Formats: sequence, structure tokens, C-alpha cells
Amino acid sequence: METVFITFRSITAAQRGERVLQQANITAQLQRTPRWMQDRGCGYSLKLKPGHAPAAVGQLRQKGAQFVKVYAQSAEGQTRELPL
Repeated sequence: METVFITFRSITAAQRGERVLQQANITAQLQRTPRWMQDRGCGYSLKLKPGHAPAAVGQLRQKGAQFVKVYAQSAEGQTRELPL
């Protein structure tokens, strides 16, 4: 199963994003960005199920929560940026 990561530049931005998603009843887990994404300059991310990604991105944009990018990681460990 795929996992989606929405990346943020700071803990404060990620916490704001987490609150926005909680208010929209979208489950997300705040965490340090995994090592495989650290070279992209993103310190924190929200981890969520792939089916929730479009709604989550929509809510973050609607509420003005600043995120960097959205990535998907397959069960095999392959990653790709999602064009949302």
C-alpha cells in the first residue's frame, strides 16, 4: 500500500497543517520527514493514506496552510512526487 507525505518547511507550518486536516476529519500523522526526503529541504511532514491526499491538499490550500510538496512512497520503497 502506498503512503503519502505532505512536506512542510517548519514544525509550526506542519502543526498548522495538522490542525487544518483534523478540523476536516482527515487523519494525518505529524512526523519528522523521512531520511529519503531530507535532501529536499523539508523538515516535517504529514503522513496520510493516499485516498485522502486530494482532499487534504484542497483543505490546506483553502485554509492557506503553506506546504512544500506531496510525495507518494510505494510499499517497495519507490517514491514519486504527486502533481496535486
